[in-house]
Amino acid sequence: MSFEEMWAELLPVGRDAATGGYHRFAWTPPELECRAWFADEARRRGLGLEHDPNGNMVAWWYPEDGTRTGAVLTGSHLDSVPGGGAFDGPLGIVSAFAAVDLLRERGVRPARPIGIGAFAEEEGARFGVACLGSRLLAGAIDPARARGLTDADGHTFAEVVHNAGLDPHAIGPDEDLLGRIACYVELHVEQGRALEEPVGVASAIVPHGRWRFDFAGEGNHAGTTGLPDRRDPMLPFAHMVIAAREAAERNGTVATVGKVRVEPNGVNAIPSAVTAWLDARGPADDAVRRTVLEVDEAARIAARPHRVSVDLAEESYTEIVDFNLALRDRVRSVLGGVPVLPTGAGHDAGVLSARLPAAMLFVRNPTGVSHAPEEFAEPADRLAGVEALAAVLDDLARG
Repeated sequence: MSFEEMWAELLPVGRDAATGGYHRFAWTPPELECRAWFADEARRRGLGLEHDPNGNMVAWWYPEDGTRTGAVLTGSHLDSVPGGGAFDGPLGIVSAFAAVDLLRERGVRPARPIGIGAFAEEEGARFGVACLGSRLLAGAIDPARARGLTDADGHTFAEVVHNAGLDPHAIGPDEDLLGRIACYVELHVEQGRALEEPVGVASAIVPHGRWRFDFAGEGNHAGTTGLPDRRDPMLPFAHMVIAAREAAERNGTVATVGKVRVEPNGVNAIPSAVTAWLDARGPADDAVRRTVLEVDEAARIAARPHRVSVDLAEESYTEIVDFNLALRDRVRSVLGGVPVLPTGAGHDAGVLSARLPAAMLFVRNPTGVSHAPEEFAEPADRLAGVEALAAVLDDLARG
């Protein structure tokens, strides 16, 4: 099956007919349909299909001699952010299957296994922690904490994975799987406007994290409660949003408040509580940390006159990731010296880089838009990405 045929099969899954955005949250029906598609593609090619305890999947192309170690892993994820684009995640997986097809057509016989991975809950859109599947695999999150994570409907991660046929008490580092992998190369659509050529190589992922602000006040009637008597958490929350922009400007970072939950969320009710999530990223750890500290301070100052309490919790944080230099240079050499660029977006490759050599390929995005329906890659650039990934896998799987 060609790249375009595979792409056409995935394109309608989880897509909002009105907006064109995707809603493929982990272990919801659209994402489960994508998982079934992945399994079908593996079986169609006669690849071995492995499910790890954390909900990650790997399709294996083994060498003729049955070698199981020293594997080259590629892939990405199938889940999306709310209203996301078509390319973030699936492009890397479809390209990986297409690259394996291309190598087989050319008669390549790898000396090492080649694996195509589909990592669970990469976006963190359902349970709040990005790259959850790869974090669990790599031992970057406490399994007990992961089991207790809840989605917007109050379902725990343990409950959801149990219903999906996994053992929630078995989640965590998988040393056997990690020990069989020599390196990981992830292809991904570029999520900005920095790449001017069809394909590039990542140098680093900048520090990034997510923090939750909980503002607690007192719910009351919007028409009968005088202004002096109100304990309205919406007011310090509003200050917090403005403070995030101002702190980012001072510290040379980016800060975003893109998710908020209001209780009881009624037009004629003063809120009793507001929960807001801050996403902060920047070129250095201290700049990101300082940004969050300043936002927290501004929120608490704004909350005092309204008798509102403020609690801050760090949900996830990743320090700067400098990808393995030797692997990066080898990949770049195979591709004839393509551009090298950093990224402000987090990826499974960044998490796995703490345990094994990792690299990333980027495919040009002419819109510069990501996490939105306008995310795009030209057909010619998609095929250039397949060619590039095939060349890299061929080189790395030789030995």
